[in-house]
This record gives sequence, structure tokens and C-alpha cells, in this order.
Amino acid sequence: MSDSAKTWFITGISRGLGREFASQLLARGDRVIGTTRDGHSDIAAPEGSLVVLALDVTDGDAVREVIDAAFATGPVDVILNNAGYGLMGSIENATEAEIDQVMDVNFHGPRRVIQAALPHLRRQRGGHIVNITSIAGIAAGAGSGFYAAAKYALEGLSQSLVQEVAPLGIKVTCVEPGAFRTDFLTDQSLRTSPDMADDYSASAGATLNYLAKIAGSQPGDPRKAVQAVIQMVEAPKPPLHLVLGPDAIGRTDAMLKAFAADLDAWRSTGMGTNHQDQATG
Repeated sequence: MSDSAKTWFITGISRGLGREFASQLLARGDRVIGTTRDGHSDIAAPEGSLVVLALDVTDGDAVREVIDAAFATGPVDVILNNAGYGLMGSIENATEAEIDQVMDVNFHGPRRVIQAALPHLRRQRGGHIVNITSIAGIAAGAGSGFYAAAKYALEGLSQSLVQEVAPLGIKVTCVEPGAFRTDFLTDQSLRTSPDMADDYSASAGATLNYLAKIAGSQPGDPRKAVQAVIQMVEAPKPPLHLVLGPDAIGRTDAMLKAFAADLDAWRSTGMGTNHQDQATG
């Protein structure tokens, strides 16, 4: 490792973006402490540059133990919350178990990692927390309700977190990818609610049909996504939001335009809700 090399802690390096992150970072001479469910990985790496630890992000005690073990090896420059999965289907038909599980993995998993890492990052007076969220976390579509809810929760946590830790030298970024050609749309990473009322066939059902159609031919290149995140981490002033993919940027633009239209259309109503002894600003 060179003096400029970074140490990255990455959850979920067994496949998809996590594997691509680990492979590219190791190739450029960085050190990776990665997690998989079973603690094994077949990623080729120079001796001493890859440490693989077993982790289930839904186990709070295990998260704390793994984070402590990672920092025991030395400073960690980047905490990359990558592990997660998709849940698609109508909101009405999702089960309690499905909802609890997607929130536990996609929101509470990163939340546990962040809370466990913060004491170490504070002592370092530095580091960068990077959360892989989703375009669904800023511009949700039909059929993504509870997956989007978990990602929105992580976005909100990150927005508050950056204000708490910026004075301590700690950076926070949410990465919001669109459709990238990983295994995310396979049954390894995507779960669907099997029962859905016919009334939702034109909304949530249409989304499921679209995802099935593009599976394996998503427009986004995972290699370029990882390169973009590495470039962002190297920037002196990284953003809070990094939206990846023309599809995701288009959806974000449309969401912001619609949000601004609602704000303007109902501005006078919203501005008229103070007590009479308060200035409206």
C-alpha cells in the first residue's frame, strides 16, 4: 500500500456493486475490509490488502464486533454501506414480515454500521460515510413503496448526520443509482410480493413488468458507477448527494420540478398558518 492508499470498510462484497467496489479498489492499491454473510470471498487480492469478515447487518452485536475489529487494524477512511436488497409490489399487499425485513436490512443495517463506526471516526477526526441508497430514495415509483421507504429513511438520517459530524471532519454522502447492470433484478437480490390486486396492474404491476423486461440489460455500467464514487471520495468537498445514471438524473429533475410546482401553487396557504403575532418572513 502506498502512503496515499485508503482503507475502505464495505458491507456486502459478494456480488453486484459491492464486489465491483472491492475489485477496483484493490486494483488501485487500496485496502478493503469487506463483509459477506459467510465470511468468504473469491476476489483476487494482494496479500494483506483484503480482509473478509462474516456479517449479518441485522445483528446489532455482530455489527459492533466487526466494526471494532476493522478499526483495530488501523484508521478506516471510508465506511461504505452497500449491503441491501429490493422489495417490489403494491403497498397494500406487502406483509408485515416483508416490511420488517426490508427496513431491517436496508435502513437499520446501515444505521447500525454508522452508529458503531461513529465513535471511531470521531476519535480519528475524519472519515467518509458513503451510503448506497437508490433513486427510489428520492423519487419513488409505483411498486417500490417499502423499499423506497427504507431508502428515504437512510437519506433523512444522512441529511441530519452530515450536520452533526461535519464539524468533526467527517463527511457523508448518499449515492443514488438508477438501473445498473448488476444482479439486483434477479431473485438473489430482488423480492416481490406474490399477491397483488388487479386494480394495481397499471401501476405497481407495470413497474414489475418493466423491471422483468430490462433485467440483464439495465443501461448503467457498474464499473463506471464505482469509478464515479471513487472520484467523489477523492474530491476535497464531496457532495451529500451523488445521483448516478441518466435515468436517475431524469427522475430527480422531474421530482424537483413537481415539488417546486406544489410549493409554489400552495405557497400562500402554507405561509398563512402562523399565529398573528408572528412575522411571516
